[in-house]
Amino acid sequence: MYCPGSTEWSSSGSGSMAFKCFLPGFVLLCSLWTVGFCNQDGFGFLSLSCGGTTGYVDASNISWVSDGAYISSGKTTSIDYIEGTSSSNSPLRFFPDDKSPKCYKLPVKKNVSSSMVLVRARFVYKNYDRLGKPPVFSVSLGTAITSTVNLTGNDPWIEEFVWPVNYKDTLSFCLHSVPHGGSPVISSLEVRPLPRGAYHTGMRDFPNKSLRKAYRINSGYNESLRYPLDPYDRIWDADQSYTPFHVSSGFNFLLGFNLSSVLESPPPAVLQTARVLARTDVLTYNLPLDALGDYYIILYFAGIVPASPSFDVLVNGDVVRSNFHVKMSEASALHLTQKGIENLNITLKSISFYPQINAIEVYEIVDIPLEASSTTVSALQVIQQSTGLDLGWEDDPCSPTMWEHIGCEGSIVTSLEIADINLRSISPTFGDLLDLKTLDLHNTSLTGEIQNLGSLQHLEKLNLSFNQLTSFGTELKNLVSLQILDLQNNSLDGIVPDDMGELEDLHLLNLENNKLQGTLPQSLNRESLEVRTSGNLCLSFSTLSCNDVSSDPSIETPQVTVFTKKKPDKNTHMAIMLGAIGGTLLALIVISISVLLYMRKERTEITYSERALDMRNWNAARIFSYKEIKAATNNFKEVIGRGSFGSVYLGKLSDGKLVAVKVRFDKSQLGADSFINEVYLLSQVRHQNLVCLEGFCHESKQQILVYEYLPGGSLADHLYGPNSRKVSLSWVRRLKIAVDAAKGMFIQCLCFSFKQESQGKHDI
Repeated sequence: MYCPGSTEWSSSGSGSMAFKCFLPGFVLLCSLWTVGFCNQDGFGFLSLSCGGTTGYVDASNISWVSDGAYISSGKTTSIDYIEGTSSSNSPLRFFPDDKSPKCYKLPVKKNVSSSMVLVRARFVYKNYDRLGKPPVFSVSLGTAITSTVNLTGNDPWIEEFVWPVNYKDTLSFCLHSVPHGGSPVISSLEVRPLPRGAYHTGMRDFPNKSLRKAYRINSGYNESLRYPLDPYDRIWDADQSYTPFHVSSGFNFLLGFNLSSVLESPPPAVLQTARVLARTDVLTYNLPLDALGDYYIILYFAGIVPASPSFDVLVNGDVVRSNFHVKMSEASALHLTQKGIENLNITLKSISFYPQINAIEVYEIVDIPLEASSTTVSALQVIQQSTGLDLGWEDDPCSPTMWEHIGCEGSIVTSLEIADINLRSISPTFGDLLDLKTLDLHNTSLTGEIQNLGSLQHLEKLNLSFNQLTSFGTELKNLVSLQILDLQNNSLDGIVPDDMGELEDLHLLNLENNKLQGTLPQSLNRESLEVRTSGNLCLSFSTLSCNDVSSDPSIETPQVTVFTKKKPDKNTHMAIMLGAIGGTLLALIVISISVLLYMRKERTEITYSERALDMRNWNAARIFSYKEIKAATNNFKEVIGRGSFGSVYLGKLSDGKLVAVKVRFDKSQLGADSFINEVYLLSQVRHQNLVCLEGFCHESKQQILVYEYLPGGSLADHLYGPNSRKVSLSWVRRLKIAVDAAKGMFIQCLCFSFKQESQGKHDI
């Protein structure tokens, strides 16, 4: 050790004695620096006492202020606890509400003196809530989730980050609750500007990254060091507790250094100490890491011994710099990056003299997700204001967590779902969300025409249902990527525009329950497109379907399509046979009658077979085999209804859909006719007030119908059964049920009438 006024060199002596010699020289050196470097207020320090109510100045002459001006959520308290051999009192801010934003707005305006800032947070639990459940939560800076805090193992917990300053004046520091993790808590938060250009060297392969501190070691010294010895208030930890244990003492010298090549500007107090292993050729640090990842490593060297040692530098066994020289009175640094490591071994192998190292910094490299475009953010904020609601939309919509009602792909907002609010109109601002693929504005009180959406060229799903829209507008044709358009339950009237057929990717168009009428554009009549039109005045691809509709708009005609099939003429030649037999002898009458009965039986069986075969072409949803029916009902296990026709069983199809399976008891010819008629009628009719026929089974004389399953029970259950005690049906509701039931019966009668006419029968 060398002190001013002394001519003696030594490798022994305590660290405290070294600093008794070093401190006067350092104070003299500090007096020559700019005032800003020794005045923490002028240097841009921000020190927040989280949960504190008053400001104070600590033992290091750093001014602390309350955090109340930088955050608007959370609750405050304080806690007394023992740390080491002394007692401490710490204010706390905790966040019991999972949904409220938990973000600090930190001023970090970029200036000529700094392009990076250090952000340091201290988290303390110490059982302040008397629950004995230390919380776990995540922390984010800007758009990046930077770390997870687990106070179960370490309490207090300190996190430190190096963050690149961009064009923004503020930086968001947020705490995020995790499931079953408890309430996030914080005790202090600090912001410190760093030297301009620092922590960039060697990071060319890692653009747009931040750094999370893993280690910052003051090699060769056994106490921690910070401001004012480091004017940037970095905390340099003591060189201890690192394996293997270094038994030789460090060297402490007061010398001046040329730091022009070291942009991180390590303080002289750090460079004056070094780990130098005499009588050995290898110096090693084994540093365990928190997680597998990419790491940024800085090794600092300063020529403080009267020699110029050279050595190889190895990281995890690989030589990263061979024959590295440390020159007398010069400071230098090695900037290294390591990808995909979970342990760090730093080894210096001597070539000449003994290896030495003055300081080490190790950082985990954290990705900073790209921000959403400013146009998108501005548009969403305007939309939030138009709703009159506080949706909690702050900072970036996609990162570190997505806003409520928002969906993202990376930094691009692709989904917006706002429902059940009073939006009233689609403002032009929606047209600025150019990357939207899904837009859901159902039940938002929209009126008038559909507008201001023509610029959304990537939109695939548009839901404007349950509003009061009256017109299609002129812009829907511009949504060239649209696949699903839901306009049900609006007040759209008139006809469907022809240009709707220009949407080539459209595969579902829902127009149910509007006031539309007329002929649908033939360009929509394609196999790849499902058009739903029930509940309108009259809407069809055929011009003939609406000819009989009353011109009175107050009369609603049920929307139904009926497919009729003319049966071939089955008249027998019975009259001819009887005429021929009439002239025969009486003895042949018995034979004639027998022949007649035989022929009728044959014809009945033929007709029965023909009609059974014809059923396969009646547009039924599906024809089931008896084996499939048994599997679906678990061998007819659960009966959910009975009647004169037979039993109804609960079934589950192979795709998971629940169905009601109706099995007829009557296997007679009369029962078969009834079964065939029911299949025929229900196969031709699709209406919202009729139970949908999913399919049937007519195999081995089995007569089975498969209907959609209605879990709500029957109307009788709701009027007179157990359900009547739970929910009372209003008279308005009962009237609607009666009208809907009448419509369903009308459809059945109408279809039956068509069937009778096709068979030459008119006595309906």
